[in-house]
Amino acid sequence: MTGTPDLDPLDLSSLDFWGRPMAERDATFRELREQRPISWHRPPEGMLMPGEGDAGFWAVVRHADIGHVSKNPKIFCSGQGVQFQDAPPELLEASQSFLAMDAPRHTQLRKIVSAAFTPKQVRTIESRIAERAERIVDDLLDHGDGDFVALVAKQLPMGTIYDLMGAPVEYQDPLAEAADLLVATNDPDVLENLGLEDPLQAAGQALAGLLGPALELAEARRRDPRDDLMTNLVAAEVDGQRLTDDEIGAFFVLLSVAGNDTTRNTIAHAMRGLTENPDQRAWLVEDLEGRVGGAVEEFVRHGSPVLTFRRTATQDTELRGQDIAAGDKVVMFYESGNRDADVFADPLRLDLARDPNPHVGFGGGGPHFCMGNMLARTQLRQIFSQLLTRVSDLTVGEPETLRSNFVHAVKTMPCSLGG
Repeated sequence: MTGTPDLDPLDLSSLDFWGRPMAERDATFRELREQRPISWHRPPEGMLMPGEGDAGFWAVVRHADIGHVSKNPKIFCSGQGVQFQDAPPELLEASQSFLAMDAPRHTQLRKIVSAAFTPKQVRTIESRIAERAERIVDDLLDHGDGDFVALVAKQLPMGTIYDLMGAPVEYQDPLAEAADLLVATNDPDVLENLGLEDPLQAAGQALAGLLGPALELAEARRRDPRDDLMTNLVAAEVDGQRLTDDEIGAFFVLLSVAGNDTTRNTIAHAMRGLTENPDQRAWLVEDLEGRVGGAVEEFVRHGSPVLTFRRTATQDTELRGQDIAAGDKVVMFYESGNRDADVFADPLRLDLARDPNPHVGFGGGGPHFCMGNMLARTQLRQIFSQLLTRVSDLTVGEPETLRSNFVHAVKTMPCSLGG
């Protein structure tokens, strides 16, 4: 296959598009789903490292096609990068770990860390998650009105992930701030507030804030092993070889972002959805224990905390009749897949009784399906069990969202405890 495809008239590449509310973006995605489900677009704005000769990318917007790309890694690989935008190789190596690998290396590294996320392991830490959720709501009640993100949404995932890793409490706030910065490099307000000049400088600062503590913690666990994930990492072997410090650091960065940011933003979007849909909130509270599991699935679908992931075609192929050349970038738009009317009735509506709910909030399946999905579900169940039973008049206001084509992030959101 030769030649460059015609650019689609709809814009998925500009930073302006990603600054619009999700409901506005869906009008664009709806047209693409209905008329041009596989479409060609120019390279995204705001790239950390604009690629020479980068012609653009294929946008995959339908639920079924996202699943097809996800489940066929030999044709659509991850090893050439998974983010919508390009970045220097050293930045990718330091931040994406096995997320941007293919088999067999991906399989080997994923197996090492998957032991921390088995159903059995999640059950063993569920009581700790429940205790932390209870303390968070205690603190919220003591504090009163404020920023829901700071007081609630970021507290539970941050504490849970760094407890798993064995990071000392004094590390946790600075680590969470660095993880937030790593996914906020395209937001001019974030850069201005920190006095940073460009996205690459911001990414470098974020990585330094994550890798330094990670390597300190790895060395501490070599001297003093404990019952935590960092101890498992420094002791693990792949083909008879221990993981290098670079590999350990990259996984720590990946877990800091994936484990913190996605769950935090789902909590924030879910609370906003419950505030805007009091009928859904009342329905959930009627039988919280029996209904919260299904509600969590709808929270993830409706909030779509991860917006995009990329693959690269390893060979000439086709998708829904569209020719795709070897080397072409293929970007999956999860928020679009989660609003596909062929799969979800009334997809823009928050429907906590939705069943079945085959959302792609944790990926579209395949070898890169989110291994922390059970941990995220546990955290969501616990925090909303606490909030909805103990702060019955809690409401939140309009969120301030991050301008990002990667995560659907909430920077701040006011909350009122009522009364």
